[in-house]
Amino acid sequence: MAKNLRAKIPKSDTLVISDLNVDATKRFVDEVGNDTHIEIAQCVRAVAEKSETIITVLPEPSHVKSVFHGMLTPELPKSDKKGERLFIDCSTIDPASSKEVANAVHCPGIGRFVDAPMSGGVVGARAGTLTFMLGAPAAVLDRVKSVLLMMGKRVFHLGGQGAGVSGKIANNYLLALNNIATAEAMNIGVKWGLDAHILASLINASTGKCWPSEVNNPVPGVVPDSPASKGYSGGFGVSLMSKDLKLAIAAAKESGARLELAERATQIYDALEEDEDFKSKDFSVVYQYLQR
Repeated sequence: MAKNLRAKIPKSDTLVISDLNVDATKRFVDEVGNDTHIEIAQCVRAVAEKSETIITVLPEPSHVKSVFHGMLTPELPKSDKKGERLFIDCSTIDPASSKEVANAVHCPGIGRFVDAPMSGGVVGARAGTLTFMLGAPAAVLDRVKSVLLMMGKRVFHLGGQGAGVSGKIANNYLLALNNIATAEAMNIGVKWGLDAHILASLINASTGKCWPSEVNNPVPGVVPDSPASKGYSGGFGVSLMSKDLKLAIAAAKESGARLELAERATQIYDALEEDEDFKSKDFSVVYQYLQR
């Protein structure tokens, strides 16, 4: 994402980066080469002080709250640059946490906070083909979209602040179930003696087609570039899928929405997380879990 941003923002603009993963930061700097308009900040506060647009991408609600506390405390002075300081959070977190952070930004008048979680995984991030689900007021839509489209291909405006994360959690609830169902369907077919490649082609030309069957197929070798074909490395980790599923369940309870499949799906992802062979793998490793 950062590489796509650097390539598409004006060359005279400075990209300020902060990441706890020092190795990842070094790799990025090495990849972009000798660019004098890239600055590595030692803390998130420095990023906020030096930037007019701040993009955050973090694993869990607690991380988002901690990072924003670091940026906003003590109170961040209003931007001396042209326009209002804009915070774009691309993390997948619960609506309540997102609104809590938004209030921390809006109440002191520090800037504008919007939620814009994304879909597309590591592959989409690298290729610049991500889909963003945006929760933002109409007044900042054009500005936010112009930034997001440097990193992705589509932006769905779902409503005001908090709507983006609500849409993403609904999507990822479905993804969690589709992933299990796809693994089960492929496992059934293979055990019946069907060729996995042909079965996948059939499903993807029929009503069973979904992202786990077409792009992230759980059977090794069916999709050459999928995590399953690389020992289930990379991709979308089991722990992240489990986290998003639980966020969806909690949000559903708050709104009174009935979920029939959530409990069993949670049990499966919990079992993957507790298993040393599976917990650090892409979530499509559920296919191997079914082999036991």
